[in-house]
Amino acid sequence: MAEVVKVFGVQRSPFSGRVEIALKLKGVDYEFFEEDLSNKSPLLLKYNPVHKKVPAFLHNGNAIAESQVILEYIDETWNNSPLILPKDPYDRAQARFWARFIDEKCFPTLRKVFWGREEPDKVKEELKELLKTLENELKDNKFFGGETIGFVDIVGNIIAYWVPCMLEAAGVELLTEEKYPRLYQWIHEFVNHDVVKETLPPRDELIAFYRGHRQSVSTSSR
Repeated sequence: MAEVVKVFGVQRSPFSGRVEIALKLKGVDYEFFEEDLSNKSPLLLKYNPVHKKVPAFLHNGNAIAESQVILEYIDETWNNSPLILPKDPYDRAQARFWARFIDEKCFPTLRKVFWGREEPDKVKEELKELLKTLENELKDNKFFGGETIGFVDIVGNIIAYWVPCMLEAAGVELLTEEKYPRLYQWIHEFVNHDVVKETLPPRDELIAFYRGHRQSVSTSSR
């Protein structure tokens, strides 16, 4: 009996993109169901009843939510090469730490910069420090996972692709090669990886979406 793998997500969502990258790296066939977040499908609400967000992941009838949890499930279920998480327990713990750093520290601060509502200069400085911390952790490696894409890189898709688009839409120049040469090179390597490129939404459309979102919120708040 063939395995049934389904992903309920949104093409412009970095969190949905993480799941697709992992599945493509592993060579797992899956069906992708595009969600309308303004009118969420009954299946999305069924498979992610707690958070009611994308992505929702379905494997042979078993539903899983939260992108980082899904990534670990994919790695353990299809434990063929390439591995997403390192084998060594310490290295695995470190990968989980930095992945959470991205989602719990970097992304919330990015959102503050994007909306520009909370002391913009102070928030920008905070984001700069967080990006510098990531820059230092990358060291001289091609990827956070070493020579191949790993857990932190996949979670870091939001830094590699969505952050530059959001910053450009907000008119903020921050993540430059001059300020973050290692991170900048990592971004180049990551977004041009054959598997990753297949999952990324068109850059111009993403920037237009964020600009429109900012404009609509600005207009409605007047």
